[in-house]
Formats: sequence, C-alpha cells, structure tokens
Amino acid sequence: MDSKQLIKVLSDRIAETSNIDKELFAKMGVKRGLRNEDHSGVLAGLTRVGDVVGYERQQDGTLKPIPGKLFYRGIDVEALVQGIQSENRLGFEETAYLLLAGKLPDKAQLDAFTSHIVQTMPLNHQATMNILLLQGTNIMNILARSVLELYTYDEDPDNISPDNLIHQSINLISKFPTIIAYAYQVLRHDKMGRSLHVRHPRENYSVAENFLYMMKGPGNYTELDVKILDLALILHADHGGGNNSTFSVRVTSSTETDTYSAIAAGIGSLKGPLHGGANVKVNGMLADMKENIKNWKDVQEIDAYLTKVLNKEAYDKTGLIYGIGHAVYTISDPRAGLLKEMARELAKEKGREDEFAFMELIEDRGVEVFLDYKKQGAKQRTCINVDYYSGFVYDAIGLPEEVFTPIFAMARIVGWTAHRIEELNFSSKRIIRPAYKNVRPLQDFTPLKDR
Repeated sequence: MDSKQLIKVLSDRIAETSNIDKELFAKMGVKRGLRNEDHSGVLAGLTRVGDVVGYERQQDGTLKPIPGKLFYRGIDVEALVQGIQSENRLGFEETAYLLLAGKLPDKAQLDAFTSHIVQTMPLNHQATMNILLLQGTNIMNILARSVLELYTYDEDPDNISPDNLIHQSINLISKFPTIIAYAYQVLRHDKMGRSLHVRHPRENYSVAENFLYMMKGPGNYTELDVKILDLALILHADHGGGNNSTFSVRVTSSTETDTYSAIAAGIGSLKGPLHGGANVKVNGMLADMKENIKNWKDVQEIDAYLTKVLNKEAYDKTGLIYGIGHAVYTISDPRAGLLKEMARELAKEKGREDEFAFMELIEDRGVEVFLDYKKQGAKQRTCINVDYYSGFVYDAIGLPEEVFTPIFAMARIVGWTAHRIEELNFSSKRIIRPAYKNVRPLQDFTPLKDR
C-alpha cells in the first residue's frame, strides 16, 4: 500500500469514526459549543476585564434582546470613543493602558506608556531577518511563528510574575504592528514581484500611524485614514473572556505555560473564518454582489440575490450572509455603529459614496431577508456585526486583504494579554479542564493475523 492509498483508507474512516448522533448531545445534557439551549453562553468563568451585553434575562428565564453594549473595565466603549474623539486625539494606546491597568491613565502615565510602546516597536536584526526569509502566504501563520520566536529573545520567558507579565504584554502589543507590516512586505515582494520596503517605526507616530507608515510609506495615507484605523483598533481590543480566541488564551494560560505559547494559541483561533477571518469573507461577498446585482438601488433584486445566498445558490454556497448575526448581540453591535459613522466620512473622502449606500441597503435588507428566511420575524432580532464595515474601511484606506485578520490580532493582543494576566492572578487558580463523554461502544482487541 503506497502513501496515497494509505491516506484514502484513513480518510474513508473519518465519516464513521467522527460521526456522533446530534440527539445524544441533548440526551446527555451536553452544551454544544459551550452554548445553552437558548443560545446564551455557558458560564465558564468570571472576569473584571470586559463585558459584552446583548440581552437581559427575564424573571421567567427567557432572554430579552436589548441594544448591544461593550464595556472595557466597566467603561462603555461608546463613551470611551466619544470622549477621545471629542478631544480630537487618538485612543488605542489609552485603551491598551485601560485594559491592562484597569483604569484610565492620567496624562503623565499615558505619555510614558505611549513612549514605551513606540520605543519597543522595532524588531532586533535577527527577528527581522527571519521574517524576511519566510515565504508564507498567510500572515497570521507568520505572526504566530514570530511570536513563538520572541520567546528565544526574552531573558526570562517563563516568569509569570505580574511585573514580567506586564513587560511581556507591552512588548507584544508594540511588536505586532511591525511583524505584520514586515510580513506583508515580504509577501508583496516574494509573491507579487514588488519592491521590498522595510521601514523602521517612527518614535513620534502612534501605533495606527506607524502601521500605515510601515505598510504604505510616507505621504500615502491621510489623517482620516489614521483616525479610522485607530478607532478600529480600539473597537477590536477586547470582547470579553468568552470569545473563542480569548478563551483559547485563557485555557492555555491556566496551565501556566509561557506568554508566547498562550498568545500563539489565540492567533491560531482568531485566524479561522468563523472568527477573525470573517471580515475577509464579508469583502468577498460584497464584491460578488457588486458584480451580480445590476441595480444597486433595486430592493427586489437585492432581496432575490440575498435569498439565493441563503439557499446556497450564490457566492460561496455556504448559506451564510457574512457580517450579519452575532453570538451575543441581537438588536445592535455597538462596534459596528461606531465604525459605520466614521466609514461614512471615509467613503466621502475616497469617492466611494455609491458603494457605501449599497452596503447600507444590503445591511437593511440582509437582516430582514434573513429573519424572513428563518421564519423568525420579530421574535428573534439579529444585526450586522463589526466585520460588516471593517473590511470596507481597511480596503478604503488602501490596506490589502492579507492584513485584514492580522489587524484584528494587532488590536486583540491587548485583550488577550489582559485576560492572561487575570487568569494567572486569580486567588484560587485552577487549570481549565472540561469533561467529554465517550459514546463509542467498547470492542475487543483482535490479533493482527485475524484482522
């Protein structure tokens, strides 16, 4: 039997060995996907980092949908963003300080923190050369590899004291933009035959501007580009302890493994198209709709095409309208609302107002068509999520799809490190170990000669 035949024999067994009757999950009280029957999340832990609110539980136990709210350390993110914007300044660094420290910084603390972030952004020569030598097409994988490599440059990588955890956290927050930008430049050079530009981060730039500078070079981005990227980073910085990638970081951290291994686990989780990779799917879906819907203002034509998508007859034939629906938010995703308003400004600056109006109409019709298709109507509301407009924003400021999900990681590294610190500093720590029930019948061992 050659290798090809062996692989075929093993793959033919998957349908039988991996198939579990769905009825068994309900019969045995298993919470599939760590979800209750009403689709709320199973309570697996406690946190003081952030909170995601999309419904209220009534006295009879039912869930009542409410407008979505996101809190960082008890502060409403909408109030955080509006406060920062009212002072006409950027806020990602301030958000990072808030999530790590638990309270907003004063000016001296913010200046010191911002300065430390920027001074830590450069990679050493060996780390830079290792990225330049890689020839991968997926930047998330290069990011994970580079994070694991940073372990080797850390003088005390396994130390989980609070001081060292903060030191490692700031180091990762600052280096993610540089790793991602350099990895893209290598991909651009190696796969697209373009010039290779490796720009050193500038000390007087914010994280958002440094990333655009390293990606695009001086003079190739606007003030609004920087502001909206900064906003996107704020909105993606954390989303509670229950999202898949943060939970992955907490699970691995509960074993007291090193910071770099735990963060690499989060990167692997975020990479998936059902999590951080969703904004790329939204962009692909919208491009498909622009091509196949002739009249961008025709509600009937839009509804008909969205129905085709749901019927698995259009786009990628998965039956999903990407960017619509969320595990927690029901009536609205606060991140989507904040990003949409600035995206409107961006559309005007870039001359893409017709495209933006088309997206708004798809947003409106997508929700209604989905509810009608599912026969849910007003009983179960749904809404667009932050991914719906983030892809448009990144594209409009001239960033390639290859960095869409890495940008998500560039922001979420803040939440990951904050949750890791919390997980390792509980007064009564316990390794996270859920139970799985075996439903495979027992069988006898058969001697090799009798098989």
